Amino acid sequence: MRAGRAPLGAVALAAAALMSCALGPSYRRPELPTTETFRGQQAAETASIADLPWWEVFQDEALGALIREALEHNHDLRAAAARVERARYLAAVTRGELFPTVGYGIGASTSNDPNAGSPALGNSSSGGRDTFLGAVNLAWEVDVWGRLRRSNEAARAQLMGTEAFRRGVVLSLIAGVAQSYFELRELDLELEIARNTVATFGETREIFERQYRGGVASQLDSLRAEAARAQAAATIPELERRIISKESELAVLAGRVPGAVERGTALAEQSVPPEVPAGLPAELVARRPDLAEIEQVVVAQNALVGVSLAEFFPRIGLTAFAGGVSPELSDVVDSGTGIWRATGEGVGSIFSFGRNLYGYRAQQAAFDESVVRYEQATLVAFREVSDALTAREKLEGVRVEQEHAVIALREAMRIARVRYLGGLATYLEVLDAQQQLFPAENDLARTRRDQLLAVVALYRALGGGWSQQPEQPEVPQPIAP
Repeated sequence: MRAGRAPLGAVALAAAALMSCALGPSYRRPELPTTETFRGQQAAETASIADLPWWEVFQDEALGALIREALEHNHDLRAAAARVERARYLAAVTRGELFPTVGYGIGASTSNDPNAGSPALGNSSSGGRDTFLGAVNLAWEVDVWGRLRRSNEAARAQLMGTEAFRRGVVLSLIAGVAQSYFELRELDLELEIARNTVATFGETREIFERQYRGGVASQLDSLRAEAARAQAAATIPELERRIISKESELAVLAGRVPGAVERGTALAEQSVPPEVPAGLPAELVARRPDLAEIEQVVVAQNALVGVSLAEFFPRIGLTAFAGGVSPELSDVVDSGTGIWRATGEGVGSIFSFGRNLYGYRAQQAAFDESVVRYEQATLVAFREVSDALTAREKLEGVRVEQEHAVIALREAMRIARVRYLGGLATYLEVLDAQQQLFPAENDLARTRRDQLLAVVALYRALGGGWSQQPEQPEVPQPIAP
């Protein structure tokens, strides 16, 4: 007995050794382009604005309420969550292929032909009549070459990529709501400026009209003032249209029917962080959901290379069949004729006319493509961070100079009016000062908006809020029989 057990033990050990490894390369993250610091970053920083949750970055209460509503009701996010659930269960389906499949079979036949019996059912001597069969069968592919394990690895990578996609939708949603909200507040400010400008031109027209009626000025003065007022007033309906459109955009992002949106802090009072650390470039790959999603594509394609390699080798399968046959249905289990069968087989191709070879080469090319796309996405990520850092820095200088210009133009307008009333200046000086102030105030409002949007863009480019993300989804466990 001992001599008989040794070969069986050796076979078992050999099978275990074969199944302990899988064909194909194990995944290693490709060498990605990197740098010591982002362009626009003064020095390397360990802290990053991306470490902060969104409610600490965007401190407007109305904006916070909109973001929370969007995270709860946005339809794109709900669809992304359903997509993750679908990927979880598909991964479970793939993993289930590693385990045996247990099934059953039942059958019944009747005949008056005494030679119609089925030897397979053991009823050739029964003379025909009724025959009933009940059986349990088992089928299992022994994953010697790792084809199923590599398929399972690819399915899990697809699940992780889907979860990264969902996190990317979350980040895009937060950034999208913040961007639309700041754009809305800028339009509100432009509307306020337009209304104030219309009122100012109206006052100037009244002054010119009184001067005309008093015989000390030409009607041309009042006509030019009225034309300037009308031109400014014409911008109000367009701004109101854009405000309604932006409110509708925010409402849809929040997952509700378009309508009015509650306002919070005015644009001019929004706080722009004095310092916005970007963190270390080497951490960017781990932070950004889109890069994590693309990397999981690389992982999946790498695993599928192993699947294509395994197609060169035979598939080893075990099947088993056990049951009973009886002329009486009630006796199939209790006293029927017992039958069983166990089979092991290996199935493979001898000549495939290049299908396996070309399939492997095609999968290798797909892997190479995914690596190139991963590298390109990393470069784009670096560019987006650098652009946001540069925009934030340069816009601060623009805002300071524009504030000086607005202050100077307001004073110039005041002096021009005083000089006109004193007979020391013409109406052209007054109108010129007012017409220069209107666009200057609008430019300042847009620059303030752009400063806030640069912070939003940087937060998004860095993969903000990554540390607040939930744990990765788990594949459901197999259901025990």
